[in-house]
Amino acid sequence: MKILKVITVLAIKIGAILFIASCASGRELRGRVYKSKDHKTYLVIKEKDNEKCEVHVDGEIWPYAIGIRGEIKPGKHEIQCGGKLTIEIKEGTTFIFDYWGP
Repeated sequence: MKILKVITVLAIKIGAILFIASCASGRELRGRVYKSKDHKTYLVIKEKDNEKCEVHVDGEIWPYAIGIRGEIKPGKHEIQCGGKLTIEIKEGTTFIFDYWGP
């Protein structure tokens, strides 16, 4: 019984460490976020939702190629290419958008 308690406590501690490490990695639901070296705010769209659509950000065609960093204002932005979703980009970061899923 005492061994089971020790194993349970150890499993909880390992789970907490893994959770904290994953939060510190900069991963968000729709991509990764890094502090930009020049303190400007950027968006990188890594892939399209499907190959036949044009990427739009805030209703305008995104002028940068897939995988190329483009400067953007911080705040909430709507991205559309097949599907439509909203992301929030914090000031002084580079948001690498790579997940169109649900």
